[in-house]
Amino acid sequence: MKYLSFILILSASAACVSSAEELRMSFTESEGEFAITVNDRAIASYVYDDTSILRPYFAHVKAPGGIQVTRNHPPESGDKGDHATMHPGIWLAFGALDGSDFWRNKATVRHVKFIQSPLAERNVGSFIEQKRYVRTDGSVVCDEELRVAIRATDDGYSLFLESVFRSENAFAFGDQEEMGLGIRVATPMSEIRGGELTDSTGRHSASEIWSNSAAWCDYSGRVDGQNVGMTIMCHPTNFRESWWHARDYGLLVANPFGRAAMHKGEASRVIIKPGEELILRFAIWVHGNVDQKAIQAAYNDYSKLGQ
Repeated sequence: MKYLSFILILSASAACVSSAEELRMSFTESEGEFAITVNDRAIASYVYDDTSILRPYFAHVKAPGGIQVTRNHPPESGDKGDHATMHPGIWLAFGALDGSDFWRNKATVRHVKFIQSPLAERNVGSFIEQKRYVRTDGSVVCDEELRVAIRATDDGYSLFLESVFRSENAFAFGDQEEMGLGIRVATPMSEIRGGELTDSTGRHSASEIWSNSAAWCDYSGRVDGQNVGMTIMCHPTNFRESWWHARDYGLLVANPFGRAAMHKGEASRVIIKPGEELILRFAIWVHGNVDQKAIQAAYNDYSKLGQ
């Protein structure tokens, strides 16, 4: 299939109705962003227009029970305050896209419009956004069509992301560590504060996981007395495996572009010609206290979508 079918996602959620029938998702819009709520409790914000962070992102992401799993945005007292305008919560960005740096806010990812406005039904919500990658001189690199579906169940919140990149002109993704889908976890979840990283191959710790590939990687820890976590999942239909840029201070990035940066071979250059598309598919599972078996089962379900 060319795109992940939201019908499949909605069908998957229907199987959870018996346990999640009381969950009701909704969106509340304000200037430049909207809040995502379940049963009137905020679980995340999606910010699509920010003068400080020049690309859309998710912030204030919470697990079931209301425990925040992304770092405070902006960082607060007690947080490690590095990269405050680069690590807002959950984001997709590229440090080397056709010669421009969209990771470090040196070029702009503009919100063009919502092709489908935020829409919620029962425990599922979705939206489709058109984004435009613009160089500092105002010229356009490419457009991205971002398709998002969010599903709430009793054991967590699943965020399904599908990005389609295209342009009338050829453009290229380069090779850096800072390329792909990133998360910055809440400070108490970071490895240096007692949290744990685990990937689908059984590796543990940032030092073991960094630069290696895996189908998924989980960052979990204890916050306010509760075990919570976030798992990034890479869809098997992506053009290439993702290598993990994992750090003990709370950063985790799924990177399918940084082959040389991750010490896995010659420098990568992924060229998209006019009339062609590059499709990236990821999911993030925000969960409570689960084990590796449960994470693998969630990935197995996700991997079947869109095939």
